[in-house]
Amino acid sequence: MSWNIVYSEQARLDLRRIYEYISNELCVPDTAANQARRIMQRIRSLDDMPLRHHLYEEEPWHSMGIRFFPVDNYLVFYLPNETEGIVNIVRIMYGGRDIRKQLSNTIKF
Repeated sequence: MSWNIVYSEQARLDLRRIYEYISNELCVPDTAANQARRIMQRIRSLDDMPLRHHLYEEEPWHSMGIRFFPVDNYLVFYLPNETEGIVNIVRIMYGGRDIRKQLSNTIKF
């Protein structure tokens, strides 16, 4: 079964901010483009076996079925919907951040 990947608005914003930070603040646009490309490639791989990654252990996200995986220094959080065959990309964030706080600030799951 091939799953459809859907980015939340927040995840799109996260990816854009990652790119802009690396490109503009760190002044390495090639690295920014490569990082964004790696993240998107790994997300695209979720179209096959998205349940292979771990559930996030913290509540309430664990009970909601939120899963995650690392891409370099970043974490991708997603919610697979087995009934509809959709993988909802919820957040993409730097792994050194306060993950609980960032997920709590996410408006829509």
